[in-house]
This record gives sequence, C-alpha cells and structure tokens, in this order.
Amino acid sequence: MKRCTVVLLALLLVGASLFAAGTKEQAPGGDNSLDTVMSKGLLVMGLDDNFPPMGFRNEKGEIVGFDVDLAKEVTKRMGITLKLQPIDWNAKEQELNTGNIDCIWNGFTITEERKQAMTFTPPYIHNAQVVVVRDDSPYTTLASLSGKSVGYQAGSSASSAIDASPDFKRSIKNFVEFKENLTGLMDLEIGGIDALVVDVTVANDNIKRSGKAFRILSEELAPEDYGIGFRKGDQKLADAVWQQLLAMQADGTLAEISTKWFGSDITVVGK
Repeated sequence: MKRCTVVLLALLLVGASLFAAGTKEQAPGGDNSLDTVMSKGLLVMGLDDNFPPMGFRNEKGEIVGFDVDLAKEVTKRMGITLKLQPIDWNAKEQELNTGNIDCIWNGFTITEERKQAMTFTPPYIHNAQVVVVRDDSPYTTLASLSGKSVGYQAGSSASSAIDASPDFKRSIKNFVEFKENLTGLMDLEIGGIDALVVDVTVANDNIKRSGKAFRILSEELAPEDYGIGFRKGDQKLADAVWQQLLAMQADGTLAEISTKWFGSDITVVGK
C-alpha cells in the first residue's frame, strides 16, 4: 500500500511538471523562437525544390533561386547557418508544426486560412495566379476554356484561386492535380491538359528560361502576396528575419538579388 502511494505521488509530480511546462510554453511572452534558432546557430528553411525561380535545382543538382538567395543573405547577417530542407508541398504545414523546419520560404502565398494556422511576415512580393496555355492553342480568355481540362499544383494557392472563381470552376470539364508545377507544365506541353493555373512568377520564369511555346492569358484568376511562414506564435523569429529584409532593402541588396532573378526590383519590402 505504501509503495502504491509513493508511485502515485511520483506520477502526480511528473504530471504537474508537464502541465507547468506546457503552461509556461503557452503563456504570454513565452516566445523563445528567436533564442532557439540563435542558440542552434541554424535556420531550417522548408521549400519545394521544383519551384523556379523561387527555389529549384540547377544542372549541378544544387538548390538555387530567388528565395534561396534572400535566405542566405538574411542568415549570413544574423550570424547563423541556413539549411535548405526540401519538403512535400502538400504537407508543408505538418512539416512546420512538427518542428522539422523553422519556416516555409518558397513563394508562399499569404491567405486568411494560413494566417489562422501560422505566423507570417508582411508581404515581400506581389504575385498573381494566372492561366498558362500552349501558344498554338485557341484559348484567349478564361471563358474560352469552358469544357476543357485544367491542371494545378496540389496544396498550392492555385486551388484557392480556382475556388474563389466559381464561374470559372463550374465551366471546366475536369481539374487535374499535380505534385509539382513543372510536372503540370510538361503535361501541358504534350497536350495532357489544356491549361495550367500557376503563379505568374513561375510562368514567366519557365517561359523565359525554357523557350517553350507557352503564353499567359491576360485575365488573372487572383492577385496575392508572398510572405514567409513560421510556426504560430514564433513572432520574434519572424520579426528578426523581417528586420534583415528591411535592412537589405535600405542598402540595395534586395534590389540587386531581385534584378538578378527577375530583371528588375519587383519586391515590396518597405514600400
């Protein structure tokens, strides 16, 4: 009986300790996200490594891109190391919430739904969801795609843009989901689908670099903004990264990186 009492007391003490720890973690002002990253000396950046020009693999297999260059400069200024962690874009929130990555930084669209689940920086680039077709196709408007087959990337904001355009959505015969935009563009090229909903930054980059006969319809499905996503409540880490981007905007580094990838400064940081 005495032994049972001792065991019970021990269990109660463990439970109380865990409860106290959880309470401390949830308490106001308990954000230690920046301290954790700085003490590790490492920021793990989650990205889709098939999303040019934001993040993709070059001919040597190295992960490069606009967002990669931004993150490298930010972490250099913070005095920490950057780790690039390719993820399944359809499971990005899970990767973040389980601690496998510290942020999602890869042409990540800010939406109201995502803002409820994580902490975002302010926008650093304006973007839009557009429709890409083959240059030799007869399609010139969204309405002209009625009864046709349209693709989009799984887990991307293209899906939200389609949902936000009910007339367009109802007019399409069927939608085809792809794991990556590049796969969707390849299917478009061979005629597997009639059009692809994709970020305008991705569309312009693919057309310019590949030289393939695609064109972008003039009607946008939805305007949007790119931001950097962190775990909900990791405000101090988000603020620290944003302060570095502001400094990069002020000294011209941001414009330099943007011009390298886009031909001009298309960023909106501090503007």
